[in-house]
Amino acid sequence: AAQLSFVAVDAYVRLVALLCRRAGEPIAARLALLGRALVAVARTAMRDTDERGAAFNPRPYYRALAGLMMELHAPDSALDASHPQVLAAFASALLALQPLRVPGFAFAWLELVSHRCFLPRLLVDHSRKGWPLLQRLLTAVLKFLEPFLRSAELTETVRLLYRGTLRLLLVLLHDFPEFLCDHHFNLCDCIPPNCIQMRNLVLSAFPRNMRLPDPFTPNLKVDLLPEITQSPRVVADADNAFRASPLRAELDAYLTTRTPAAFCADLRARLLLEPRAAAAAGTRFNVPLLNALVLYVGVQAIQANRKDQASPITHSAPMDVFQRLAAELDTEGRYLFLNAVANQLRYPNCHTHYFSCVLLYLFAEATSEIVQEQITRVLLERLIVNRPHPWGLLITFIELIKNPRYNFWGHSFTRCAPDIERLFESVARSCIAPPSKSDGQEGEMPIPVSA
Repeated sequence: AAQLSFVAVDAYVRLVALLCRRAGEPIAARLALLGRALVAVARTAMRDTDERGAAFNPRPYYRALAGLMMELHAPDSALDASHPQVLAAFASALLALQPLRVPGFAFAWLELVSHRCFLPRLLVDHSRKGWPLLQRLLTAVLKFLEPFLRSAELTETVRLLYRGTLRLLLVLLHDFPEFLCDHHFNLCDCIPPNCIQMRNLVLSAFPRNMRLPDPFTPNLKVDLLPEITQSPRVVADADNAFRASPLRAELDAYLTTRTPAAFCADLRARLLLEPRAAAAAGTRFNVPLLNALVLYVGVQAIQANRKDQASPITHSAPMDVFQRLAAELDTEGRYLFLNAVANQLRYPNCHTHYFSCVLLYLFAEATSEIVQEQITRVLLERLIVNRPHPWGLLITFIELIKNPRYNFWGHSFTRCAPDIERLFESVARSCIAPPSKSDGQEGEMPIPVSA
């Protein structure tokens, strides 16, 4: 094959950068010029991928976008990458070229999103104004990966893209955990239920100014921790959509008056998708709606409890909704519902405390052992994967296996097979007698080896 020449691409990049930094031009005109230049690259790439298909070559477009990022990264009094509209212009171009639209650009796209001249600017500059842009970009790659991950059909190329996304999430967990704390809801909406480690990565984030209490502390009084009364900051697109839906008004009426009595009975049918949408989603249930419903009911319960602290959280309208869902959903729906609850078991805050109480109460009051078995499954499958493990997940499981009220070891599913029994014993040993934390990792447990 002939050697590729990038002379024209580099010349285009340099020309655009020089025009954008002409001091005599108004700032609006220079921003408009940059926007048109990026649109030209994106449109050309899309036309190229439509015409060439599998023969599409992403390198010229990667070089153009990376070159413009680096040119504008250099500090300049006229215009540079610190300007919020410059970041927004690059984000718009990347959203136009997202993997769902241009699959052949996926690896170059992920490298551009995580580029040193772009990602840190989005996260650090302008008081978090770039965070919604990064959330949309991460959501785009997760939506592309979702069908492959859901069916566990990972070709080598999809596996590499998955690993790259996982590493990007690890960088965010280590350096910008507050981003994952704020946007955990939207990200978990796009992560299929079987991607447990990726979801744990998102849910393990906690603010850098917080020191996590050791979940293995004997007789740890979670309800007395100072952080447990604080509300977390949650940015949730699906929750906003749910709040504007007709279901929200009916739910509010039920939470206030417990009428109409048929509301809970009708709720299951309203969580189902149309057959065509169900076939595309791989599940009969509207998972984003179910996740939003669980979070909304929990937030309303917490607010009601703050207004009237004498009112127990157990015998309440919100708990009625949760109990009816746990009892009346089928196996698939109940698993998705319990996952939605477990997604709120994160760092110490009032949401973690409330939803931990919900899971434990549902386990204690369940009239069918299948409900208790599914609660155990949802907790256990999140604990037997590699670290990190969310703090709220650990304290909930430790309470479940140690408190005699739940009679955990008396249930037949803990002894249904020798392999399962050994797995439970391994996890229990890890939870009840953890090793010394010489490695400085807080709130983590060793990885039990399943037989």
